[in-house]
Amino acid sequence: MTMTRLSMRKIREVLRLAFEVGLSKREIARSLSISHPTVIDYLSRAKSQGLTWPLPDNLGDNALENILSGPPKAVTRSSRPQPEWLLVRSELRKKGVTLQLLWEEYKAKEPSGLQYSQFCDCYRRFDKTLDLVLRQEHKGGEKLFVDYAGQTVPIIDPETGGISRAQIFVAVLGASNYTYAEATVSQDLHSWIGSHIRAFEYFGGVPFAVIPDNLKSAVTRPCRYEPDLNPTYQEMAAYYGVAILPARVRKPRDKAKAETGVLIAERRILAVLRNRTFFSLCELNTSIAELLEPLNTRPFKKLPGNRRELFEALDKPVLKPLPQIPYEYAEWKKARVNIDYHIEVLGHYYSLPYTYVHQQVEVRITVTIIECFSKGIRVASHLRSHQKGRHTTQIEHMPLSHQRTFAWTPAKMIQWGESIGPYTAQIIAAILASRPHPEQGIRSCQGVFRLAKSYGNERLEAACHKALALKVRSYKTIAAILKAGMDQTPQDPPKESPLPDHDNIRGADYYQTETV
Repeated sequence: MTMTRLSMRKIREVLRLAFEVGLSKREIARSLSISHPTVIDYLSRAKSQGLTWPLPDNLGDNALENILSGPPKAVTRSSRPQPEWLLVRSELRKKGVTLQLLWEEYKAKEPSGLQYSQFCDCYRRFDKTLDLVLRQEHKGGEKLFVDYAGQTVPIIDPETGGISRAQIFVAVLGASNYTYAEATVSQDLHSWIGSHIRAFEYFGGVPFAVIPDNLKSAVTRPCRYEPDLNPTYQEMAAYYGVAILPARVRKPRDKAKAETGVLIAERRILAVLRNRTFFSLCELNTSIAELLEPLNTRPFKKLPGNRRELFEALDKPVLKPLPQIPYEYAEWKKARVNIDYHIEVLGHYYSLPYTYVHQQVEVRITVTIIECFSKGIRVASHLRSHQKGRHTTQIEHMPLSHQRTFAWTPAKMIQWGESIGPYTAQIIAAILASRPHPEQGIRSCQGVFRLAKSYGNERLEAACHKALALKVRSYKTIAAILKAGMDQTPQDPPKESPLPDHDNIRGADYYQTETV
């Protein structure tokens, strides 16, 4: 039996949601929009191989796939006595009655009956056949519903008079209806992630799950059966230890709390601010924050208390604590390693190990760091540079032949020449200056260095002196001088060419300083 093909990112998320967050198999299937049997399959394989969470840092995608490729234990089902499902449903509506209790009572009467997981699966299938709409009951700290309001708020630029439309983000806790709202510049990914972080800080903790709609900032590929979460959104969820359960397409009941929260925010906040003029996003958010307090302390019409009181009693005690450092926003993109073992990120070029040439990697981009991942393993990390068209290269990413060339800079070349003698230093400087590209000059200088190993420093210095006298500056000429032994012949003094007598020719005395 072969495994259902999923992306390795999604497989890792299945394991995280099961082992770290503690979601049920059906909740995991809903969160990742994959089938329930697929989740069971992968968790069964992980359990049989002894995998736990977190996975080892050096466990790449290929290694994880090999581990999970072993055959899972076969699941067999036999014909077993079924309970009266209508009676089960009727009992469940009573206070304090759970499926666990009803299964225990059923099992006491039918020892050979369904196991608990099968009991729950069969009941859910039965319940779906009724297609009844019931009021959803949410546990404290369980779910946070998030969405954008349909209305926007105009913001006037005081300098140009231009008008922009601020988007209104709304977050509502399921158990208490405790509400948070803020204005953002747009609904882009950066604003979306930032609103979540500020909402968690407003609530003072993190819920068990977040229920977003299928907007582009949350879901990169909307699909009724298998939408993919945005990698940045998924990374933020892993950082806070929260599960993302996107509302199903064309299932308005999944996001009823969010739509109700948006409606209340529009009535209690946006309607109140409808006649005010705002000149900055900060000014608008200050006004929204002032109206959140009366919204959350407004008494319920049909229930005792208000949102804040319910929040203090139900949600706040069970919210997970916030991490000490807020999540650092990071974007992900894919890039292919060029033949020069660099990738382009926002106009700058960063090196990777040369063995990854032509391969596709995932790039994590933060304000300060550029990280490159191949099959789930980080292979390179650089400080982010904002210089367009420039290169950031680590020497250890180069092949050995390139490392040797890169280690020699023009300054080091001249310094080496000075260690031989002044004539050698002059030849090195002249060679470097005469080439259109530094790499060509460096290679010629390396040839001169090899001559020192063959003939010695003294002969090389003498040969460079001879080459300067002949007004030639090339490796081939110096090599020829050494091979012919011309460096060992006495140096002839330069011949003075007699100047013809002429009125326009200045003599040496012309350049002498006149003394007064």
